[in-house]
Amino acid sequence: MTHTCWAESGLLRDPSSAEPEASVHDAIDLDDAADEVPILPLREAVVFPQALMPLSVGRAGSLQAVETAMAEKKTIGTLMQVDPAVDDPGAEDLYSAGTLCRIVRVMKYPNQTMMVLVQGLARFRVTEFTQQQPYISARVEIIESTSEKGRDLDAVVKNMMARFEALAAAAPDLSTDILPAIQEIDDLDALVDAVAGHLDIDPSEKQTLLLETDLHERLLTLTRVLERELEFHELGSKIESEVQGELERGVRERYLREKLAAIRRELGEDEHPELAELRRRVADAKMPSEVKTEADRELERLAEIHPSSPEYTVARTYLDWLVALPWTKRTRDRLEIDRAQTILDEDHHDLEKVKERILEYLAVLQLRAVQRKRTRSKNKRDLRGPVFCFVGPPGVGKTSLGQSIARALKRKFVRMSLGGVRDEAEIRGHRRTYIGALPGRIIQGLRRAGTKNPVFMLDEVDKLSADFRGDPSSALLEVLDPEQNHAFQDHYLDVPYDLSDVLFIATANITEPIPPALLDRMELLELPGYSEDDKLAIAQGFLVPRQLREHGFKDDDVAFEDAAVRAIAREYTHEAGVRNLEREIARVLRKLAVQAVQATSENGTDPRVVGADQVRELLGPPKHFPELAERVGRSGVAVGLVVTRAGGDIVFIEATRMKGEGRLILTGHLGDVMKESARAALSYLRSRADELGLDPASFEATDIHIHVPAGAIPKDGPSAGIAIAAAMASLFTDAPLTPDLAMTGEITLRGKVLPVGGIRDKVLAAHRAGVQTVILPDRNERELSEVPQNVREELTFVYADTIDDVFAAALPRAATSPSQA
Repeated sequence: MTHTCWAESGLLRDPSSAEPEASVHDAIDLDDAADEVPILPLREAVVFPQALMPLSVGRAGSLQAVETAMAEKKTIGTLMQVDPAVDDPGAEDLYSAGTLCRIVRVMKYPNQTMMVLVQGLARFRVTEFTQQQPYISARVEIIESTSEKGRDLDAVVKNMMARFEALAAAAPDLSTDILPAIQEIDDLDALVDAVAGHLDIDPSEKQTLLLETDLHERLLTLTRVLERELEFHELGSKIESEVQGELERGVRERYLREKLAAIRRELGEDEHPELAELRRRVADAKMPSEVKTEADRELERLAEIHPSSPEYTVARTYLDWLVALPWTKRTRDRLEIDRAQTILDEDHHDLEKVKERILEYLAVLQLRAVQRKRTRSKNKRDLRGPVFCFVGPPGVGKTSLGQSIARALKRKFVRMSLGGVRDEAEIRGHRRTYIGALPGRIIQGLRRAGTKNPVFMLDEVDKLSADFRGDPSSALLEVLDPEQNHAFQDHYLDVPYDLSDVLFIATANITEPIPPALLDRMELLELPGYSEDDKLAIAQGFLVPRQLREHGFKDDDVAFEDAAVRAIAREYTHEAGVRNLEREIARVLRKLAVQAVQATSENGTDPRVVGADQVRELLGPPKHFPELAERVGRSGVAVGLVVTRAGGDIVFIEATRMKGEGRLILTGHLGDVMKESARAALSYLRSRADELGLDPASFEATDIHIHVPAGAIPKDGPSAGIAIAAAMASLFTDAPLTPDLAMTGEITLRGKVLPVGGIRDKVLAAHRAGVQTVILPDRNERELSEVPQNVREELTFVYADTIDDVFAAALPRAATSPSQA
């Protein structure tokens, strides 16, 4: 793309030029140079005779024109484009008059452009364009001005110079140093060129001055331009003076306003309407006395600030926040237990323990309210409630359960996601000294709710982060601690706010990432994963009806058989919750919607019944299938049960050995706890080598490799100790473990099996995977009551007190007499 840049012209001289300053016409014969010259098109730039101007040249034709001029006479013609937007101008795009220039210097750049310093020689008019490609060239004739000298011309010159001297004195961009040089110019044409070259005027006006041949008219045109520019500068000076006067007047007005306000206060007259409105809103907000004192102080300060000051906006915004917060406004709780039970059952299947705890909370609220009414207690802090934390895998209904609680209580519901929050100011707000400061999201949520006792859900509390901006989890301690949150202090408000009436509910997938101090403030309520029967009931009662409505079907248009739902849950999802189950149901309905639209008729479509075979036809090959038998048919492989963020799951633990030096190799992205379990299991086997019929010397000449597949997924936790020990025992005895068996439990160096957590999730994961027998620590037996009865009936449970009990059930050939634990 061709590009020609323009620059300001001036009576400049190149200090490195070898030619004398006054020898331009002597060095170049104008008659000879003006025969036929290359043309350099310019965008919105005019070169005047005697002026030096740098030009940036980038268009291919312009570059070749400069090269040709340098190779021949070092003269080139400059013509301004009629339309500067034209990238490749032709003869019809150029003015007919321009300036013949001498090329003083050329500087080439690596990007194939060049900077050309030219000096104007004389004005010319094009008589004929002789060439268009590869560059423009033309025959030109020099323009000579015609005018008779006399008193009239002298008067015009004198008037023009007076205007220019006045403009040089008024305009800051015109240096007074150029006046002596211009006053020494005798040639009137050169005088016009010099003065016009120093003016920042429209290029079209410069082109007019360049084209004019009558000297008298050139002087008159230039005088009119100077008169106009002088008026502009005088007007600008006047406006600047008026602005300065306005500023001074503003200071004076502020003083008078303050005096007037004092007089009005003495006379008992009304104050400014805006301040009066703010004062009324502060009075109506029913703030606590401490907050009211701060608001009144800020009001008095606001009355002393001029509205144009930035501090006025800061103070006004602060008062707006104070009056907008619900200091005393509450929603009246609906404490009917039966109604709450109905709402919770309508919205959620199972979760009996969680529902029971919520009903207990409502019952206590009701009794306390009766007690307060009977004793006429005014102490509101006696109604403090717990801070619930719903812990469970994704898709089990943690957030929707909070919404159901709000609906049961008839309270407003506010949700705040804490996932990825790193800035403490998100909780406590920014101090007002910062530009654009705002309260924290706790206060913002209460303002949106409009009441001081909403149900406030803190989602994903286990995904809080911390960096140089602070620790949000520490800031939450003040929010959730019943001993502190009655006087929560946001950095922006800088006054205490009572959060004790807010029912805070946090959600998390797992509790390990939550700081212990924060976890101590919350009451944990576990929402375990669902069994297949639970998923069937949830799908038929909640998911299918909702998806039918969202996909434009009537309730009786499509029906899912139980076998179809079970097939989706078993073969196309692998989760503890029902989120993916709902997605797969939606996939089926979308495909049925396409079929329904294609088969639409005046009589509509017949009801459809979706069975298991049709599910496989619509969704394609199953994504998940039992792989237990394929993976466990060899020695050295055991199945462990773990709990992840997504709920319970099974893991395969593989062990192999090779000749070596007794090293233990652990792979599979294992955490420190699992690594310690592997070392403890190996130490136990070596200590029991004789009883297990193993050669103790073989451990020293053998390297053992323990691998847990899916190495990209981090794995840790005290659940895999007995599974690792069973895998190594199977490896050294060369005997496969009992088929369709999974286990969980930790091991000590003396062979004791320790209890673990997450029994319900682990048992449900084993059931989903097709396991028939589950080995559990004997002290976890009582937790099986939480497992659905139909799942317990389909599984066989073995309770282990020592590792010998595990070997007896999983590896009968390696079982020995009980160890002394």
